[in-house]
Amino acid sequence: MAEVVHNRIAMLRAERKMSRRELADAVGVHYQTIGYLERGEFSPSLYLALRIAEHFEVPVEVVFSTREFPRIA
Repeated sequence: MAEVVHNRIAMLRAERKMSRRELADAVGVHYQTIGYLERGEFSPSLYLALRIAEHFEVPVEVVFSTREFPRIA
């Protein structure tokens, strides 16, 4: 079974009208890394996951999960 880390990065960025590049600059990664994370092509290190959650000022489990997030709509 593949280990997948689900995330809400795109939703959080959209709520804050933030580009991938702006988030990447804020957490110290390349903007393509944010795209890879959003598409589930890359799982973040614990450090990066914590940095992203800290940037959005939410607990890390609001941004990342080992289970799929329920649909909001």
